[in-house]
Amino acid sequence: MANYRRKPWNGATYFITQVTCDRQPWLCRDIARLALREAITKVRRKRPFEIDAFVLLPNHFHGLWTLPENDGDLSTRMRLLKSYMTRSIGDQLNLNTKTTPSREARRERNLWQRRFWEHRVRDEEEFAAYCDYIHINPVKHQLCQSPTDWPWSSVHRFIQQGIYSLDWGI
Repeated sequence: MANYRRKPWNGATYFITQVTCDRQPWLCRDIARLALREAITKVRRKRPFEIDAFVLLPNHFHGLWTLPENDGDLSTRMRLLKSYMTRSIGDQLNLNTKTTPSREARRERNLWQRRFWEHRVRDEEEFAAYCDYIHINPVKHQLCQSPTDWPWSSVHRFIQQGIYSLDWGI
């Protein structure tokens, strides 16, 4: 396996995607949503970051996160987030997964895909495009008719702040 290293960019904004192991649809369960909220809060206390946009789907989440000016360590934040969640609810989810020898050797559980996808946002146009992508994602996955129908999305904050109109995405 390649020894992949992400280049840290202090103060950068990243579009991130984290997927559940085997794309199992457990993330929107009450227990998972609460644990994710708690994990994000804990990580932000240790390693601050801003959540510019976010959507939670059954088997993955997308976010736009901005790191502090003197910090470019996105990977540690994601590792901590996944670890906190795994420790807090891993045994309670009762997921039907098979542990691979590779995961056993690394003492990993089967909640998350090992890696996450990230892209450093380079300008305002890209930022706006990722916000739109994040907020239309539940419609794209046929989970709802309109972005405003999906409860676990920052689209509601965007509308409240006047960034989007009330009928955005319809």
